[in-house]
Order: sequence, then C-alpha cells, then structure tokens
Amino acid sequence: MSGLQPYDLLLIAGAALWGGVAGLFVPRAAYRFSVAPEEPWATRCPEGHLIGGRGGGWIGPARCPDCGGGRAYGPSSPLVSVTTALVCGALAAATGTRPELAVWLLLAPLGVLLAVVDFRVQRLPDVLTLPLAGAALALLAGAAVAPEHAGNWPTALYGALALGAGYFVLFLVNPTGMGFGDVKLALGLGAVLGWYGWGTVLLGTFAGFLFGGLYGMALVVARRAGRKTSIPFGPFLIAGAFTGLLIGAYAA
Repeated sequence: MSGLQPYDLLLIAGAALWGGVAGLFVPRAAYRFSVAPEEPWATRCPEGHLIGGRGGGWIGPARCPDCGGGRAYGPSSPLVSVTTALVCGALAAATGTRPELAVWLLLAPLGVLLAVVDFRVQRLPDVLTLPLAGAALALLAGAAVAPEHAGNWPTALYGALALGAGYFVLFLVNPTGMGFGDVKLALGLGAVLGWYGWGTVLLGTFAGFLFGGLYGMALVVARRAGRKTSIPFGPFLIAGAFTGLLIGAYAA
C-alpha cells in the first residue's frame, strides 16, 4: 500500500465502525464465559437477575434491565468497543481491499473476546478456540479463491499445525507455564499468520512471547507477582499474532 487514498480512509472508517458495533456485544459473552472450568456458563447478572431472558441469551449489551437504571456488568463496554474498533481499523489500513480483510474483520471480535476472558479468569474456552481455528481455515479457503488475495491457504493450514504442535511440545515440557487452552488457541493464530508465510508466523509468535515476558517482568518489578505466578498468556499470544498480521498484511 503506497499511500492512503480517500477510498482507503472510507474503508478504514467502515472497518472501525464494524469493530465498534461488534465490540459492544463482546462484554456480555465475556461475562458469561468468565467462570472457572468446573462451573457452568454464567446465566445471571451480579445481582442475580437472569441474563437475556429465560434462556440466558448470549447476544446483546451487557446491561441488566432488572437492575436499577439498566446497570452494566462485566468488562467495560466502551473500552472493549473502542479496542475492537481500533483493531479492525488497523487491519483495514494494513490489508486494504484484499479479500482476506473480510476474514480478519470477522475473526477480530472473537480474538478480543478470548483475550478478555483469559485476562479475567485465565481460561480459553474450547467453544471459542476450536471454532476460531476452524473458521479461520474455512474463511481463508474462501479468500484463496477470490481475486487479488495476497496469501496462501496451504501455508495457513501448515502454520496452524506447526504452531499447534510447537505449543503442544511446550505444554508437555512445562504444563504449569503453558496451558492446553493456549495450545488450542495456537491453531487459529497459526492459520491467520500462516496465510502470509512462515516469516509472519515466526514474527507473530516471537511478538507474543515478547509481550508476555515484558508483562510478567513488569509485574515482578512492581511486586505484584513472583517468578512462579501464573499469568494469562492468551492475550499476549493474540496481541503478538495481531502485530505479525499487521506487518504481514502491509508487506504482502
């Protein structure tokens, strides 16, 4: 991309708008998923009112109409919405009008949701990580047959398998330092990074470990954690993949 044209600015604005709207629906799902592994998904607000009607709906704003003034619950909706908007806008700026942009915009809210849940309860639910991997590969297969795409689907598949296998080895070596949820998350991240080649896979993986290491060091320096304190690693893997994807998309 040689420079931003008016159409590019419209594309970025549209992607950011999509991200902002989609981000408004993340906090309710994040609240419901933010439970311990042995517990069922949350169905009630902190005050005990049923979420989203009789069935405990997943889609909708994180506000309880039965609480005074429609009280919000879960993570901050404005913060999550702005974050998702920035992520989608940045992806549009780096990718341009290539068909894979649609894939990134569809997957971005799911990545934000996973990061929020892992930060809250140090858990990456299978119902999110495994569909992420399947959706990434399926959607990229569609992008691969569209004109003007800039990636390679077989490398996306191999990237998913390679990164998943690599994280599985790390899990076997040090189960306390690498959760099995991170292994499953690596499948989806490997797919999106692999779309732009092995260099992007390596870059995104390195960035994830770098971000996680810096966060852990910051906690130790601030005396908020020790060397053996468990920290959520998924958000940093996602942030690293996002960084690698931006660079890979821009360079493609």
